[in-house]
Parts: sequence; structure tokens; C-alpha cells
Amino acid sequence: KPFVDMAAFILFLCLLVPLVLACAVRARKGAAGRASSGGGGKKGGTSLPLPPGSMGWPYVGETTQLYSSKNPNVFFARKRNKYGPIFKTHILGCPCVMVSSPEAAKFVLVTQAHLFKPTFPASKERMLGPQAIFFQQGDYHAHLRRLVSRAFSPEAIRGSVPAIEAIALRSLGSWEDLQVNTFQEMKTYALNVALLSIFGEEEMQYIEELKQCYLTLEKGYNSMPVNLPGTLFHKAMKARKRLGAIVAHIISARRERERGSDLLGSFMDGREALTDDQIADNAIGVIFAARDTTASVLTWMVKFLGDNPAVLKAVTEEHAEIAREKALSGEPLSWADTRRMRMTGRVIQETMRVASILSFTFREAVEDVEYQGEQSRDINRFGRLWQRSAVLRCPSRSTAVSCLPACA
Repeated sequence: KPFVDMAAFILFLCLLVPLVLACAVRARKGAAGRASSGGGGKKGGTSLPLPPGSMGWPYVGETTQLYSSKNPNVFFARKRNKYGPIFKTHILGCPCVMVSSPEAAKFVLVTQAHLFKPTFPASKERMLGPQAIFFQQGDYHAHLRRLVSRAFSPEAIRGSVPAIEAIALRSLGSWEDLQVNTFQEMKTYALNVALLSIFGEEEMQYIEELKQCYLTLEKGYNSMPVNLPGTLFHKAMKARKRLGAIVAHIISARRERERGSDLLGSFMDGREALTDDQIADNAIGVIFAARDTTASVLTWMVKFLGDNPAVLKAVTEEHAEIAREKALSGEPLSWADTRRMRMTGRVIQETMRVASILSFTFREAVEDVEYQGEQSRDINRFGRLWQRSAVLRCPSRSTAVSCLPACA
């Protein structure tokens, strides 16, 4: 047994070392080519330097340092203390420049937003599907946004309220007398609601397999894009292939009956001219978009309500009154009932105003960008990590922003 383990380890090294060396040589050649071509980054004939920082190991970079801690603030705080608010690093196979200040966030997301477009690392694009809405621009992006908005309009979701209430009640029942991780439980709840909203109640026989495949896929989102057997990335890509097959089967079955008002029905509208691959990529992409963000909002709400007993009391009384009426009538929750939850609506709005909903997102520059004299040559990915410590009434924010360049 020890001999077999050692042999397997040596085989793994034999496979990994050439890969790392090839990536290192490729990166060095790319850098040399850019230098010799006199590409972007020139100002008055002088090449502007990249910010200080470290790039870590070839290909791997400093990915392990970032993701080894459950709290990414540790990584960013250490880098900021050592290099200042602007520093370079290497994450998920991509060289990157990270900028840590609210001013930089405003520069990228507001004042100079036209210089950047949303994107994700190439590994995540492969997992979600290249035709998903996140990776598009122009007319096709606007077209997809219209289809998604139509499926989640008040008119479309009005009839789903009782089914969503049933999911919520099942979740609450499963927590009884248990100590739970709020965020993880909210992720499970959000995934169940997302699958209902995308595929409707008619496809319930596929829900469990869809869920299991997606959970396997999700584990690979922040893994290195090394498609070797046994790696998280390899397992995630296998799960993604199976997800695509399940969605294709659902699409085929749906064509034989009424389309419905859910997201899949919106995508399958004959007037919209989407291919099956486009439909599958965007259905899976919406699961990705809905799961963590929704769970994050709900988790922050629980925290803020716990920190503010008076607000919690008001929300509890609001729901208790509606619950009493429903108990007397024997009817499920309706859309009209949700419109009466005015205090709850204010709590949701305030939570979204002050809380850190997105933990990480990316931007891709459409041209070389110079920020306050710090030029990132050939930058075409820009990401940000919002780090806010906030309460309902008086938020205090500490923002870190990151800038990621291209990697093949």
C-alpha cells in the first residue's frame, strides 16, 4: 500500500511539473512579446510600472493563500499592509492587480464604467457556459435581460407564492431543535426556490438530480482550472456536462406541452430564437446568480434583525397578524399578503443598502487603464471584493477592489 501511494504521487508530479513549466514559459514569452512590441502602458515614451506585489508560484500564483482562509479579509489585509492600497497578485490562474479603496470602486463601476465590462475567470466561464448572460454584451445581453426580467416580473411570480411558502415552511421545519449554519441553510432554501422559478413545479422529478449536480459544480467554482481526474475542477466539469444533459431533456419534454410562465418557458418562447445550448447555459447561470446573493441577503437580514430587537418585534407582529388571518381562512399565502408586509419590505431594502451582498465579482477592461498614475498594462479583468462592516442605521464601510488581467 505505501508503495502504491508513492507511485501514484510520483505519477501526479510527472503530470503536474510539465504543465507548470509550460505555463511559466508561456507567461514569460507573453511578457517578452509585450515588452518588445511596445504595447500599452506608454506615456511620453516611458513604460509605466505595474504596482508592487508578488505573483506567487507559476500558474498557481497565490490562489491557495486567498482560499485557504474562510475569511478573505485576512489575505487582503496582509497584502494591503505590506504593499499599500494597490498591489499585484495572481489568482485562479490569472495575474491581477487589486485596488483597495472606495475611490477605485467608484472609478471602475461609476465614473469610468464604460472602460470595463462584467466577466469571470475562464474556469468559471467554462463551468457556467460561454453563452450565459454574464459573458455577453450589446443586443444579445439586452435580449437575455429582457427574458429574465419577464420571467421574474410580479405578474409572472404572482402564482408562485404558495409554492415558495411551502418551501420556506419545509426549511423551517427541518431546523427545529437544531443549531444550524444560517448562510448554508439559506443557500439550500435559495437553491430550492431558484429551481422552482426556473423549471416550475412540473419538473419536480428532476429537481433532486439537478440539485446534486449543481452542488458538485459549485464546489469547483474557486478551484484551479486543472482538468485532471480527482481534482475539484474535473468533478465540476463532469457535473456541468450532466446538468446540461438534464436541462436538454427537460427542454425536449417541455416542447410537447404548454411552455409555462417560468424562466424556462420565457427562454423557450418561439419568438425569442434561443438555441438549446443558449437556454441551458442561461438556466444554469441564473441558478448561480440567484443562490449565493439571495442567501447573503437573507443571512444579513437575520443578523440585523437580531441586532435590532425593536425592528424584529415590529416584523414579527406584522407576520403574526397575517398568519392568524391565514389560519382562520385556511388559505395559503398570496401575492396580496406580501404587499401588506411593509415593514418587512423596508428591512429588505435597508439590508441591501448596507450589507455586503456580493463577495467577489470581476470586470474586464476594454482598453489599457491607468488609475492615479498606476497603470496596469494589458489589464483586461477587473474584480472587486467588498468588505463592509455595517448595521442597519449607521453603516461603516471598508472596500477593497481588485483588478485582473487576461489569461488564456
